[in-house]
Amino acid sequence: MKMRVEIDGQVFEVDIQDLNARPVIAQVDGERFEVWPEEAAPAAPKPAASPIMAAPEPVTTSAAPEAAPAAKVMPAPLPGVIVAIAVKPGDKVSTGQELCTLEAMKMKNAIRSGRDGVIATVEVDVGQQVNHGQVLMTFSD
Repeated sequence: MKMRVEIDGQVFEVDIQDLNARPVIAQVDGERFEVWPEEAAPAAPKPAASPIMAAPEPVTTSAAPEAAPAAKVMPAPLPGVIVAIAVKPGDKVSTGQELCTLEAMKMKNAIRSGRDGVIATVEVDVGQQVNHGQVLMTFSD
């Protein structure tokens, strides 16, 4: 399914392979992403031809949003090998900034920050094999 998505005034071309597969594979302007939506989330409506949709609100997985413990860590979105690390403890990062590169299934995936903050620790090294959900880095604020 192909669609155009507008986020903060910027339009992206998105190609989603199968909404029922886990993870959902999406190509955004040619960059591949794996998305693990919550199982209880309703199926997305069928879009009309080339709609422009607003960005969905982020899904929180913690029971108490005010605590937001998941926001303090950056987990591995899929298993693979760390091939590059772009930040170090103490670096200030912004949402969308590349933190590291993870190679999985012969594809290099840029792991980007989901928030603004300061890197507290880097929990992995270049060449290290990581599992899905393993903590890659933590944020101090």
